Amino acid sequence: MILNNDRAVKVAEFLLQIKAVKLQPKNPFTWASGWKSPIYCDNRVTLSYPNIRTFIRQNYSDLILDHFGKPDVIAGVATGGIAQGALVAEELGLPFIYVRSSPKGHGMGNQIEGHFEEGQKVIVIEDLISTGGSSLKAVEALREAKLDVKGLVAIFTYGFEVAENNFKEAKCPFVTLTNYDVLLEKALHDTYISKDDVESLKEWKINPSQWMQ
Repeated sequence: MILNNDRAVKVAEFLLQIKAVKLQPKNPFTWASGWKSPIYCDNRVTLSYPNIRTFIRQNYSDLILDHFGKPDVIAGVATGGIAQGALVAEELGLPFIYVRSSPKGHGMGNQIEGHFEEGQKVIVIEDLISTGGSSLKAVEALREAKLDVKGLVAIFTYGFEVAENNFKEAKCPFVTLTNYDVLLEKALHDTYISKDDVESLKEWKINPSQWMQ
């Protein structure tokens, strides 16, 4: 996973600025998994800011072309990757499809919505990578539909080792616009956090399931 550092810092700055990312090591959040977390990330907030939305759309597109070349179709992962994926597809002038977390319970029973053809090259769009589980379920669904998944692009990753391993095992390369380490550096530089906070924030990334247990 290779990052353009200027781009990574700028995206981190935007996420902090609009509170898409909140850092609260002294007053942690509780995730749906039950994990205590010093960070909460909701990249859907970026859609409410036209200049930031445009910057992210353009840089998603640049990242795709730089790392994978132009695909035949863009696939968004429900739900966070749908709007971002549609914007990227528009930027690149490509068809757009999206992948549900599970097949629809009525009608055609589709898991993949939109028109595609077997053998097409596809790039998957996510907004956030934690463990990679939901992202890779979407990749699996696309592969089962005989699409050629070239890779996945996201705005942000926490950088968990489990995610790196999961993507490697699935043979699905991924790149992101920014990541947790860049975000911490920017947050410290811009005084969103203090030096005393940094150690706790770094410890969480190493073993998130046991942090503060």
